[in-house]
Amino acid sequence: MTTSLILVCVLTLIIHAAETMGYAIRLAGIRSGKLAVSLSLSGIIMLVSRTSNMVQATFTGGMIDSAKTEGGHRLQTDFQYIIGSASLGTLVSILLFPTMVFIFMRLIAHLEVAGSFPALVRESVSLDKLKRASQNVRLPRWEMLRRLRIGGIPKRLLLLNAAVTGIYTVGVLSALYASYLVPEHAIKASQSSGLINGIATVLLTVFVDPHVALLSDKALSGKVGNAETNKMFGLLMLSRLAGTLLAQLLLLPGAAIIAWWVS
Repeated sequence: MTTSLILVCVLTLIIHAAETMGYAIRLAGIRSGKLAVSLSLSGIIMLVSRTSNMVQATFTGGMIDSAKTEGGHRLQTDFQYIIGSASLGTLVSILLFPTMVFIFMRLIAHLEVAGSFPALVRESVSLDKLKRASQNVRLPRWEMLRRLRIGGIPKRLLLLNAAVTGIYTVGVLSALYASYLVPEHAIKASQSSGLINGIATVLLTVFVDPHVALLSDKALSGKVGNAETNKMFGLLMLSRLAGTLLAQLLLLPGAAIIAWWVS
């Protein structure tokens, strides 16, 4: 693996870990009764994700340039490694989910007192507190997995979340691979990634987010129990993981469709 590929994989891992972590922040907000504060904290985490995404795009584009001059016999394999790092980042967030919910509950409480994120960082980040971080570890238990039955959660919501995640994960990579397949339309193909991710974002915003927001409000008002709320976020994370695995199958068909479309 080249240095640029390792860097892209690390950035992809960070992006998908951060985005999956958004579920932990929202659940922490529900449990603490401060959903609005948690959403502001979620925005900061998403900023880290989007910044990593911009840096990643630069290096991924460089891989296409190298493939055109040196031959692209490893390009498909390299892209599959990148998609694999997306799955790994999602899996890491799932395993750390109980820990992150506990930590974010404390951060939300501190943020309310501090009043701003810079003040929160000044008060919360210290060598002594970093040493005590291990005390906050909450490992997932098998009982949590047994409770994750689909009953009560719309199957179409989970399928749509998996499909949208798969499209979002592979959109840029398929567009870049298409630009390698049809070099005479390279710019047109690479720019189509924005349209693909835009469609995925619209589907997520219109069909998935409202249901999550509705259940979050019901949990805050006490109409829905903690067990059902935990199950919803657990299943959404697993469907997101399934979406990153689905992206492996979508890479080449997506690139072929984009190449045909721009031609």
